[in-house]
Amino acid sequence: MAETLFDKIWNRHLVRSNDNGSSLLYIDRHLIHEVTSPQAFEGLRIAGRKPWRTSAAVATPDHNVPTTHRERGITDPISRIQVEALDNNCHDFGIREFGLNDLRQGIVHVVGPEQGLTLPGMTVVCGDSHTSTHGALGAIAMGIGTSEVEHVLATQTLVQSRPKQMRILVNNTLPVGVTAKDLALCIIGQIGTAGGTGYAIEYAGEAIRALSMEGRMTLCNMTIEAGARCGMVAVDRITLDYVRGRPFSPQASEWDRAEAWWSQLHSDASAVFDHEIELDATAVQPQVSWGTSPEMVAPVNGCIPRLDHARDAVQRQGWQRALEYVGLQQGTRIHDIPVDIVFIGSCTNGRIEDIRAAAAIAKGHKVAASVKQALVVPGSGLVKQQAEKEGLDTILTAAGFEWRDPGCSMCLAMNADQLQPGEHCASTSNRNFEGRQGQGGRTHLVSPPMAAAAAIAGHFVDVREW
Repeated sequence: MAETLFDKIWNRHLVRSNDNGSSLLYIDRHLIHEVTSPQAFEGLRIAGRKPWRTSAAVATPDHNVPTTHRERGITDPISRIQVEALDNNCHDFGIREFGLNDLRQGIVHVVGPEQGLTLPGMTVVCGDSHTSTHGALGAIAMGIGTSEVEHVLATQTLVQSRPKQMRILVNNTLPVGVTAKDLALCIIGQIGTAGGTGYAIEYAGEAIRALSMEGRMTLCNMTIEAGARCGMVAVDRITLDYVRGRPFSPQASEWDRAEAWWSQLHSDASAVFDHEIELDATAVQPQVSWGTSPEMVAPVNGCIPRLDHARDAVQRQGWQRALEYVGLQQGTRIHDIPVDIVFIGSCTNGRIEDIRAAAAIAKGHKVAASVKQALVVPGSGLVKQQAEKEGLDTILTAAGFEWRDPGCSMCLAMNADQLQPGEHCASTSNRNFEGRQGQGGRTHLVSPPMAAAAAIAGHFVDVREW
């Protein structure tokens, strides 16, 4: 029978189908960080268990790590305890860790693909919702909870209900100045944050095939914001070229066998999806979120919608509450939204291509005097090293941006990088929930070039005009 990309990977990893409709899946790669793992390791100790396959797990601290003055250590006691617990647990249980002083340390969803730890055809899990990122390599990648982290450590398996399948076909190609982040926000704006609930989403079409691997990762990263279980892109030559030669990728004759299997990782022509959506890439514009949900988004040349345009009373109430939180008025032009803080980084947009795009806009300009702070936080130590090799840090600092050490940083404000109440932030992260970047902070999701342009202008502008 014809199979989708999801079918091919799921069926290969299916250990058992249970009578209650759930399935037991074998897990190839388990990525671990400091936030969701302490309870899981403690559960293993209490039960007297050891990890089933230590080589399948790799850890790195990312959420709580400082992005400045690392030589001083972690000053916040809670953050320090969490990172030290990860160090101790990895040592005690024999799990590989890229620690705070390791050049390979970084955001787990940047480090996995970068190191070749994430490979096509894998099942990948992590105690973090944005594990969907790794589906860009033609993998089933899912975020899991703390109890599931323990279960995977102990058994190398995971109980899951098989999701329905959706294909989003994006025809034609994105215009110059429009990025994968804009496409992701546009999709979420159309289908809503519950539009993908219960589905695994495969992205296909000419526009998807034209994306770089880093662009595909951005798109799959944001899939969770549409409510889906995971996002995926079929394997092609771009995928194979990206994976080849990475530290944990197959080598020599093993590569040939792997490539033969990976080359089959695409949906069969006659495969059937439960739901399909088609979009025209040429109609996508640079996007800016204006509210407190990723679906509250508008083109940069548009306006915040008026409350009487809401589809129903529930949406109207949600819009009204969001506007009260962000301190904006219905009908306001997106161009007129002021920017106090700029954050370029996160597992969504903290890769080398993102920093190159931001530096290309910043070159020869200065951050506006009205902007209090503009941060650029690389997604890993290797991204930071590469950016410095290319002189991108020099371009950015000359423009008035702060160049930081790698970590999640202001994406979720679990370290010292936080918004103050009332501040508007042009952010390349993935969520604009109330308080996400700091209590009372107001987040506007954008692409890296849009964030850099906003930093220079002091408000949102159409980067295509730059």
